[in-house]
Amino acid sequence: MGAIALTILVISPASAQITIPDIFGNSNSPQPSPSSQPVDAWVRLDGRRLFKITATDRNSLLQRLATVETRLRTISQQYFAGNAADINVEPQLNKNNKNSRDIVVDNQTLLTITPQDAKLQGESDVDKYAQTIATSLEQELKTAKQERQASYLRTQGAIAGGILCGMVLTSWAIRRWQHRIKLPPIPMATMSTSDAVSTQLSQQQQRNIQEIRQRLSQLAQAVVWGGGTLLILRLFPYTRIVPVWLFMVLKDPMMVGLVALGTYVVIRLSYVLIDRSTSVLVNNTLMLTQEDSLRLQLRVATISGVTKSIATLSGFTIGALVALSVLGVNIVPILTGASLIGVGISLASQNLIKDAINGFLIILEDQYAIGDVINVGTFGGLVENLNLRITQLRDSEGRLITIPNSEIKTVANLSSRWSRADLNIPISYNTDIDAALNLIKSIGLGMDGETQWQDYILEPPQVLGVEQFSDRGLMIRVWIKTQPLKQWEVAREYRRRIKIAFDSAGIDIPLPQQSVWLNEPGELSKAPNDGKKLPKER
Repeated sequence: MGAIALTILVISPASAQITIPDIFGNSNSPQPSPSSQPVDAWVRLDGRRLFKITATDRNSLLQRLATVETRLRTISQQYFAGNAADINVEPQLNKNNKNSRDIVVDNQTLLTITPQDAKLQGESDVDKYAQTIATSLEQELKTAKQERQASYLRTQGAIAGGILCGMVLTSWAIRRWQHRIKLPPIPMATMSTSDAVSTQLSQQQQRNIQEIRQRLSQLAQAVVWGGGTLLILRLFPYTRIVPVWLFMVLKDPMMVGLVALGTYVVIRLSYVLIDRSTSVLVNNTLMLTQEDSLRLQLRVATISGVTKSIATLSGFTIGALVALSVLGVNIVPILTGASLIGVGISLASQNLIKDAINGFLIILEDQYAIGDVINVGTFGGLVENLNLRITQLRDSEGRLITIPNSEIKTVANLSSRWSRADLNIPISYNTDIDAALNLIKSIGLGMDGETQWQDYILEPPQVLGVEQFSDRGLMIRVWIKTQPLKQWEVAREYRRRIKIAFDSAGIDIPLPQQSVWLNEPGELSKAPNDGKKLPKER
């Protein structure tokens, strides 16, 4: 009933070739071995290793294993079907080669032990090695028959039931632990800007730690159910070979999966470290003004995002190299080739290098950050994304504008630390200028004193006076210093109040004016000889 399984695990003991492990051992997938070096393989009974046999090459080894497998299956089935508890296994002199010994089981030859078999196992005496194999084989056959008895199977069934109950309880405990470790969100109300930055970083740390715990709990569940199932399968002789074959088939995917999980955990831990380091920087920074506080919040988001991107790329690269190494691939040529390719790419991708350098300087010098409103050449908008290669802006029409960092020569930041609403208010020429100036100033002071707007307005509005004489009348210039990105909101409200106040005070907001001079035809004919014309205004 599938009691015998012979697993071919080709090993090249005398070379640096990649090797393959046995179940729960240290070996890798089979690789061709040079013909000058022998290879060996394990012969198994019910998933248990019995002894190794050798051959000069892989094909010969496969043929020899197939022969031994057929013979051992026949012998074991006959022994298991019989009533005799004992079985006779003994080494005998090979008739064709006096240096070899035959392993005979109940008068049936199982295999021939050669001097090469003994030598590769560190045994110079063929007789001694053959006797060791015979003794071990006899004991394993007796054990295998005992394990097929009803009493033994009942005992193992009870053990399997206990293991299953333990799996269920452990899985339940892991699930309970997973629910208990969920941290409540930190309230954001009534916090200063610096506190809000620290809280945001703390929440990011919590999310990353929570993600790590969730993945580890999922891994623990997989280990509990997968490991418990394999353990149960190994309790019974009929299924003991299943873990061996599963390990052989799934070994490489499992190793790659573990490397991927480890890479993921390391990347998440790097996120936690980045957030914690940034939080320490925020807490230790002396906040002189509220503008610096707001600016720091933008810089933290930008620097944290770029640093995490670098950590992610580095983690994936290292993880890929580790995965290749685990699979037995020699990564030294890959690294050498990658360095050469990198030189070629660097020569062919100078613009990318310029982008990266300029992006680094933008972040280092705090030219702008995510959340700023900037103008770059003919483009302007809110900075939605910033990394070492590109800057992405969202303009007032909702268009996403992508600009390579190397193309950014001059940038106008409209929201660095503070902003300003710059207003030009027209009044007619026949208006009392002093009264108009006082009214405009009082509107600004009143707005600055209101709770709704005093958080947005950093300083009392400045009425600079008459800026110019224009076709619309007298232009009164007003400056209002505001929080970053609040200048447009403040300016809209200020204009609304100006219109209401001017209407109440009877002050007109003039339209553009233009003087038109018309000449009568008769006047043109009466013009003096000196060419002077007398225009008439209408």
